[in-house]
Amino acid sequence: MFVLNACGQSNNKQKNTTTKTIAMENVISKPENPYYSNTDTKKLNVPNAEWKKILSPDLYAVAREADTERAFTGTMWKSETKGTYYCATCGNKLFKSDQKFVSSCGWPSFFEQNNKESITFKPDNSYGMQRTEALCGRCDSHLGHLFDDGPEPTGKRYCMNAISLDFVPDGVASTSGDFETIVIGGGCFWCVEAVYQNLDGVKSVYSGYAGGTVENPSYEAVCTGRTGAAEVVEITYDKTKTNLDEIFKVFFTVHDPTTLNRQGADVGTQYRSVIFYKNENEKKAAQDLIKDLNKEVFDNKIVTTLEPLKKFYKAEEYHQGYYENNKNKPYCQMVIQPKIEKFEKVFKDRLKK
Repeated sequence: MFVLNACGQSNNKQKNTTTKTIAMENVISKPENPYYSNTDTKKLNVPNAEWKKILSPDLYAVAREADTERAFTGTMWKSETKGTYYCATCGNKLFKSDQKFVSSCGWPSFFEQNNKESITFKPDNSYGMQRTEALCGRCDSHLGHLFDDGPEPTGKRYCMNAISLDFVPDGVASTSGDFETIVIGGGCFWCVEAVYQNLDGVKSVYSGYAGGTVENPSYEAVCTGRTGAAEVVEITYDKTKTNLDEIFKVFFTVHDPTTLNRQGADVGTQYRSVIFYKNENEKKAAQDLIKDLNKEVFDNKIVTTLEPLKKFYKAEEYHQGYYENNKNKPYCQMVIQPKIEKFEKVFKDRLKK
């Protein structure tokens, strides 16, 4: 049974209608990054000009320009979830969670690296200090610094920038053939990300930007509405647990696809309802569902655009997991929470346990 209800932001009337995972190493999909691999350990020699086209501005600043993120950013520094940490730039395996400890410094901290080649080091005498810089052994991206104040048995503290790390919890890996990604936009990406993180079969959701004419646009640039980019999410899902049809049905349930370039108070082309398709199969699946919904559900015509995906640009780190990290803020309580409640009501049998 599939029931669609209009978003509370819209007066559009709808008609009532009915309508074994296998662990492996290569578990993260980043189609926008051709150098990313969780299995390839071959040394990379990619110029910064190329990385700048691929990486988000925040990740580029840390990984390629040795910037440092603010302490206590996000939850990674204190997380004790079991899993594996990879280089966010190239996918190189860096740490396991049993090599991690919770320190008081505000950054993810480890006492040992995955293997002797995974991380390399060089002296860092910047800012009038003598430190040891830690670099990814595959792509030479800046990860953080190594200190001699860690716990036993090594006595080392690998102090890492969270933005430089990708994390995959144990037990969610599947064969690469079972994973697919889809990029969609339905207004503010904080809202869409928060909903899909609760759908069974969804492995990861990243907020970001797609479409438009500007490479690696910043949030500030996208907010002007002049880049042509939309706020979107990249959803990676396990085809053995969910499918494209369900992904799209959730999409058309939790936002209003009949309002042009707006969702509630969020107005502009960056908030347009859009599906970015990678192939004809995704495009046709969207077209068929839109046709059925226009006929049976919505009184007002669906204005969701179907656009070919050129590149997905991951948004700045503070946008990732925004709802989880800011539940008490008014926008989260007044705008995002009602969408989550609606999703949980309609898809109550499809929630992550």
